[in-house]
Amino acid sequence: MGLKKIVDNERCKTEMVHTHKFREEIPQIVNELVLSCSRADCFDHVGPEPIPSRDLIIDILTRLRRILYPGYFINSRVDEVNLPYYFGQEVTALFEIMAEQIGLAIRHECLRYDQPCTHCEERGREAAIVFIRALPQLRIALAKDVRAAYEGDPAAKGYDEIIFSYPGPAAITIFRIAHQLHQQGIPLIPRIMTEYAHTLTGIDIHPGANIGESFFIDHGTGVVIGETSDIGKRVRIYQGVTLGALSVPKNAVGQLRSQKRHPTIEDDVIIYSGATILGGETVIGSRSIIGGNVWIIESVPPDTKIFLKKPPMIYKSKTVAKIQKKSNHQDTKTRRLEA
Repeated sequence: MGLKKIVDNERCKTEMVHTHKFREEIPQIVNELVLSCSRADCFDHVGPEPIPSRDLIIDILTRLRRILYPGYFINSRVDEVNLPYYFGQEVTALFEIMAEQIGLAIRHECLRYDQPCTHCEERGREAAIVFIRALPQLRIALAKDVRAAYEGDPAAKGYDEIIFSYPGPAAITIFRIAHQLHQQGIPLIPRIMTEYAHTLTGIDIHPGANIGESFFIDHGTGVVIGETSDIGKRVRIYQGVTLGALSVPKNAVGQLRSQKRHPTIEDDVIIYSGATILGGETVIGSRSIIGGNVWIIESVPPDTKIFLKKPPMIYKSKTVAKIQKKSNHQDTKTRRLEA
């Protein structure tokens, strides 16, 4: 008979015991988490009240992108033969998911804020079909935005590049979707959409802003457009631009929620990077050009150019320092000879 092989598995057993000791802590942690939901200073949504799904709202945006730009964001071919079937399938699925999520948002608003709630599901279906009726016009508006991007950016090689890769048109697409829902009075969902765009692109556009056709944001990172901003047609803005509100005392915030707090930008205005334009009474007149990094809290007449005064340049390098030192030495020597 052969010798039986001795297996040393004590180390494995020890590790398993240690792992179990860690797991034994979990029930106590779970109890503490449950107790934390009874604290008034912590946030949760625990209870029978419905709430929309952020993931499904993002799914709505994904579906809308396929409808608004047919053939671009899908892994199968779309042509004139299957186009009606493609739109039919996409729009039908969109209606179902939008009706559900809008209904949940309306019911959540009613219950959370003690408003009268009647026929929330029916209102969700009605709002969804009103939105879907707007899709053809939304496609036309977005086509003008894409053309504005192509005309405003010499680096653009074509419309496909813009639709696939530019952050500005991507953020504007989501904004126009959210703005339509905002105009219909749908709660919560429009803001979820635009903040998702903010996360993706670094461009923050409130769904309540009014923005005209052929709008272009170049580069885009850091752009902020506030809720009551009014922007005309064919406006172009660059990265880091803020269309914001003047700061107000804390006790006045509630009074100002329904007032115009953000500027008006008229047609054909260009605003370069880093410009800050504040205040509900501030109007930038048509065809004006606002230079980079300016701070504006007063209205600007039409056909005006505003730029900062060129600051003095300071050069610091070893080469410049040597030349300057040699020049100073030569000047001193010359003065001595003259003396």
